[in-house]
Amino acid sequence: MSESNAIANGLAGAGGGIIAQIMTYPLQTVNTRQQTERTIKRNKQSLPTNTTTSPGTLLQIFQVIRTEGWGGLYSGLKPSLLGTAASQGIYYYFYQVLKNKAVAITAARKLKGHGDGTVGMFGWLVVAAIAGSLNVLLTNPIWVLVTRMQTHTQAERKIMEEKKEALRKAASESTIADSTLQDKLDELSSTKPRPYGTIHAANEVYNEAGTVGFWKGVIPALIMVCNPSIQFMIYESSLKHLRAKRAAKKQGDTSISALEVFLVGAIAKLGATVTTYPLQVVKSRLQAKQEIGGSNSLRYSGTFDAVLKMIRYEGITGFYKGMSTKIVQSVFAASVLFMVKEELVKAFINLSDKSKKVASNLSS
Repeated sequence: MSESNAIANGLAGAGGGIIAQIMTYPLQTVNTRQQTERTIKRNKQSLPTNTTTSPGTLLQIFQVIRTEGWGGLYSGLKPSLLGTAASQGIYYYFYQVLKNKAVAITAARKLKGHGDGTVGMFGWLVVAAIAGSLNVLLTNPIWVLVTRMQTHTQAERKIMEEKKEALRKAASESTIADSTLQDKLDELSSTKPRPYGTIHAANEVYNEAGTVGFWKGVIPALIMVCNPSIQFMIYESSLKHLRAKRAAKKQGDTSISALEVFLVGAIAKLGATVTTYPLQVVKSRLQAKQEIGGSNSLRYSGTFDAVLKMIRYEGITGFYKGMSTKIVQSVFAASVLFMVKEELVKAFINLSDKSKKVASNLSS
């Protein structure tokens, strides 16, 4: 029964994740672009090379639609859906397997006179952390491709601006005539971004760093397993509190409604997102195409290098770029995911119970 329960949770998690992903993907695309936008902070010694202020989330969405069409908001959706299904399926499967073992261990300890037979907050933290680590190691290559595809147009635009700046510099040094300069600038402006699909992104990553490139950002991603750990610790503890409160009032039904699951899921995800957001920004920076930054000061060789350069050139605020967008996207996505997942699990259990009753009636 525990094995089928784990499979049910895995499939339900995958289904809920896909639905939530489709509903919130435009926000996710905009958020990734916000996270990977480099802006050098102002200081007394030198003027920044880029002081452009990123537009608000809604304005940025409209800009993407105007310049790239609706497809721009859904860049990388196909591998993202694959990643979501794989990620949620793997995570919830191992989470349920480990949860069943944790429940069995605490029940056994209670029989020996230790504990109250329930899994504590630390137990949920460990279960979620192990499940999250397995998920990260298995699915990181997919998310590298998704990040590349979400930020491809942004990267191409930066590269184009760098080429134009180089031409203007050459013109100022009188190595290029004004008429020739304008022709070259017009030619660059009329150049459309190259088609960029999943295979193209995979080839680019492999050509840049080989197989290791598909695990860029895996260190902050592994550290970020504390995000779902915190999320599920809050989630499970809140549900446990609700059930205990209803049991204390001696209400016949201690089940949790879909709306309550939605609200608890939102609160849990909000707490986890605010706590771990800086790590998400570092991960996105490492997975995006490094040409976005232009100068070496904005290129990163690894996690530690990224953290140091972000602190030096952008300040602490650099770690929180696009956080408001992320909060809206992740909280809503998590709430939908939890709600759909719980309803799918209930449907699976009801279907399983009915099948057993039918089988029992037939055998009798």
